[in-house]
Amino acid sequence: MNEPVIVLNKLTKSYGKHRGIENISFSVKQGEIFGFIGPNGAGKSTTIRTLMGLLKPTGGSASIFGLDCAQDATEIAKDVGYLPSENCYYNELKVREMLQYTADLYGMDCRGRMTELAERLNLDLTRRIRELSLGNRKKVGIVSALLPSPKLLIMDEPTSGLDPLIQQTFYEILREENRRGVTIFLSSHVLSEVQRLCDRVAILREGRLVGLQSMEELRENGYKKISLTARKPVEKNFFSIPGVANLEQADASVSFMFSGNTMTIMDRLHQLELEDIFIEEPSLEEIFLHYYE
Repeated sequence: MNEPVIVLNKLTKSYGKHRGIENISFSVKQGEIFGFIGPNGAGKSTTIRTLMGLLKPTGGSASIFGLDCAQDATEIAKDVGYLPSENCYYNELKVREMLQYTADLYGMDCRGRMTELAERLNLDLTRRIRELSLGNRKKVGIVSALLPSPKLLIMDEPTSGLDPLIQQTFYEILREENRRGVTIFLSSHVLSEVQRLCDRVAILREGRLVGLQSMEELRENGYKKISLTARKPVEKNFFSIPGVANLEQADASVSFMFSGNTMTIMDRLHQLELEDIFIEEPSLEEIFLHYYE
């Protein structure tokens, strides 16, 4: 059995009237790619900052490599690559100088790895930080986190601001890191991202843990958002079947979310003369509104 790399035990961070996190408990196994998902404002960044020792918990505890995150943050940081959701850099430094500063903090010669990662992510090492777009600043953060070849990667919303092609390269790099034994913990509000990468997910809503699932369980319970237009008005109760939620209907136009056996809803759709149909993945916000109420 792999020993847990991350353990949260009733972790709580209170901000008074403002939402924090409450009684969060789960563990992340060695070698796992673990997703931490929820809508924006759910408490993902608060949890991650507490894991990194940047915030002190109000209650409960968190540990990484068996060390307490609040008391042993400096020791833990030696083996962790961290990407915050928002980066603050020295704007006058060039990218190469900024990344060299990271390497120096770890006491490592990372010049070869720096060049390789920068080339793969199409990051210009000669530009000054102040000249970079949001996407390129994110690349600096990604390279900085990967640079020391850590045992654990903790990444908060890693792909926000990246264009789709760079996202694909980033996913490839994460899989490579994982194959060499790196444990990866990443937060996201994009369901398709964690479905693509993760082994398991913890689901956060309004500062509370509302689910802990394997990807197979998440897919089985996952909703599809269906919008259709029929050639003639659809009977009022036609889609009143188990698994249908958020049903909106106006004559021949119908939209709803569906969770369950795909053939059940396909049988219904086959009974209609359809002009148009659109099936998509709902946002996490939509899923939480209806799946976890």
